[in-house]
Amino acid sequence: MTATAPIVRLDGVEKRFGAVRALSGVSLDLAAGECLGLVGHNGAGKSTLMNVLSGVLTPDAGRVSIAGQDVTGGYSTANAQAHGVRCVFQELSLCPNLTVAENARISHPAIRGFGWRGQARRLIGNKLGEVFPGHGISPNDLVGDLSIARRQMVEIARAFAVTDRPARVVILDEPTSSLDSVAAGLLLKHVRRFVEGGGTCVLISHLLGEILDTSDRIAVMRDGGVVALDAARAFDRRSLVAAMGSVTEAHGQADAAPKRGTAQPVVRARPLKQPDERELTAHAGEVVGLAGLSGQGQTELLVRIFDRAPGTDVAGPVALVAGDRQSDGVFPLWSIAENIAVGSLRRFKGKWLLDEAGITHFAEDWRRKIGIRTPDVGNPILSLSGGNQQKALFARALGSDARIVVMDDPMRGVDVGTKQEVYGMIREQAAKGRCFLWYTTETDELRNCDHVYVFREGIIAADLPRAEMTEEKVIHASFREDA
Repeated sequence: MTATAPIVRLDGVEKRFGAVRALSGVSLDLAAGECLGLVGHNGAGKSTLMNVLSGVLTPDAGRVSIAGQDVTGGYSTANAQAHGVRCVFQELSLCPNLTVAENARISHPAIRGFGWRGQARRLIGNKLGEVFPGHGISPNDLVGDLSIARRQMVEIARAFAVTDRPARVVILDEPTSSLDSVAAGLLLKHVRRFVEGGGTCVLISHLLGEILDTSDRIAVMRDGGVVALDAARAFDRRSLVAAMGSVTEAHGQADAAPKRGTAQPVVRARPLKQPDERELTAHAGEVVGLAGLSGQGQTELLVRIFDRAPGTDVAGPVALVAGDRQSDGVFPLWSIAENIAVGSLRRFKGKWLLDEAGITHFAEDWRRKIGIRTPDVGNPILSLSGGNQQKALFARALGSDARIVVMDDPMRGVDVGTKQEVYGMIREQAAKGRCFLWYTTETDELRNCDHVYVFREGIIAADLPRAEMTEEKVIHASFREDA
C-alpha cells in the first residue's frame, strides 16, 4: 500500500446506550487497497463502530471523515451509500416478501424507469455469479423462501454490486457465519480481488483463521476501544486471543466417546429422501454432529425432530437453539429475561400469574453462567449484540428441562472465548445424560462430537464415529464422486 491519505478516518468516536458505553473514543483509519480485520469478543463494540461508519448510528462525540471530507453532521445511511460505504450486517437486512432482484433495486436507486426489473436481475445475477459461481439462486426467487446461507449470499452480492455509485468501502460483519467452507472460501477470494483492485474491506469475524489469512491489518477491540492495531503478519491465533483479553486453551476432543452398546437411542430419524436404510440415531449422553455443505437437509431433519414429525422417533422433550435467530430464535418485543425463561415457564407458574421475580432470578443466573453482556436482564433482547442474543438462546435451551437439544449452526457470531465455554457446557450437560444434535458449518466444531453424520443432497452420505472422523472424510462425503 502507498502512503496516501486514508479513505476513512474515525476520530475519537463515542457512543452510549443508556448506562452502557459501547464506544469510548475510538480512532481508526482505513486505507484504499486494504482489508482490515476487526476482532473482539461479543459486545466489544465492533458492530457499533461499523454502524456509525455505515450511517446507521449517530456518534455522541467524535468525527467521521470519508476521502478527506468531514461527514459527521447529518450523516445517514443514504449519505454513506452516496460516499461508497456499503455494509453487510450480521443481522441480514433483506426484505423477505420481495424477490432477489427487487431487493437489489432497493439499495441501487439508479435502477429505474421502464425495464428496471431486467436491469436489477442482470445486476444481482452477474454479481452472484462473480462472487459465488454455481450459487443456484434465481433473481426471481422470493427472499423469504431462501435458506439463510443463500440470503447471506444475496446480501453480499448486493453490497459489492455497482451502478452509478462507487463501492469504496465494504463492511462485512460475520459474512461467512451461515456459509459452508466452499462458499466462504469463494467470498474471501473475492474480498482479496476487490482489495487488490483498490477497494477497502472491513472484515469482522470470530473465525480467527479467516482474519489472519485475509487481512492486511488487524484491529482488536475490547470494552469499546481499539486495544491493538498492527499488520496481520504481526499476529497469530494465540496473540489475537490474548489481545482480546481471554486466554482460552484450544478445545480438543473429549476423552472418550460414550459406548453405544445395546442402549436404545433417544432419537431415531431418517431423511425423507434417504434411498437406503441408513438413519440418524442419537443416545443419551451423546453429542451427535451433522456436517456437509449448507442446505443439504441438515436443518430440515433437525426441524422434523423438534416437531416430532412422522418418520422420527424422539424419546423426551426437545429444545431448539436456532441459527437464524431473527426468524426462529428471539422474541423481538420481549425482554432478555423473558426470552431466556420462555422455555421453562411451567416452573414459574403461580396460582394466577407468573412468578416475575423467579423469572428474573433464573435469567440472571444464566446471564452469569454464559456471560451475556448486559447490565440488566430486564432490557429488551434487541439491546444485545447478535452474539449475545445467541447466548440467550443457549441459556433458554440449557435452562429448560429438555433432555434433547437440537442446535442449528448455533455459533453464528459467537466469539472464540464464549465458544470454548459453551463447548465445555455442552460436554458437561452430555455427561449428565443430555443428548445434543449439532449441525455446524465449522469443521473444527465437529471434533467436539461423538458421532458425525455427513449430509449431501438431502440424504445421509456418511456415518462417522469419532475415531474415524477426519476433515478429509467429511469433505469427500460432501461431494458426489462424479461431480
